[in-house]
Amino acid sequence: MKKIGIIMGSDSDLPIVSKAVDTLKSFDVPYEIHVFSAHRTPVEARDFSINARENGFGAIICAAGMAAHLAGAIAANTTLPVVGIPINCGKLDGMDALLSTVMMPTGIPVATVAIDGAANAALLCIEILAVTDEALAQKLDAKRKADAQKVLEKNKAIETQFSI
Repeated sequence: MKKIGIIMGSDSDLPIVSKAVDTLKSFDVPYEIHVFSAHRTPVEARDFSINARENGFGAIICAAGMAAHLAGAIAANTTLPVVGIPINCGKLDGMDALLSTVMMPTGIPVATVAIDGAANAALLCIEILAVTDEALAQKLDAKRKADAQKVLEKNKAIETQFSI
């Protein structure tokens, strides 16, 4: 199975990024996690992305706040799918990071999830891998069914509470 690369612009992103790690672990998807900055360690970020395919990666998650150029910098150097997580750093409630991540130029796509949406970033990468991995696709189907069942149980409790 291909692995997922997780790149954080700063170790302060770890509390959010840990939700992606937990999601990948729950599906038994291998991953590597690194701290590379598009601005402070551009050579290391570039080297990672240039070599990602030959190093066994199937997709890359990039988490960054503020100017949030990390996902675009990684995507510029690989044709692997890149999923950006805009991080809320408090300055503009994450809108600066969201806009920096989502507004990529034509030819350098970056899929972007919600501000602090690390679990969905991991799920999107799992879906990408599941295109060619039937066992992983079955795990995704099972999760969706379990999530639906939880909602139906909550619905039943509300109906009972309000005698519907």
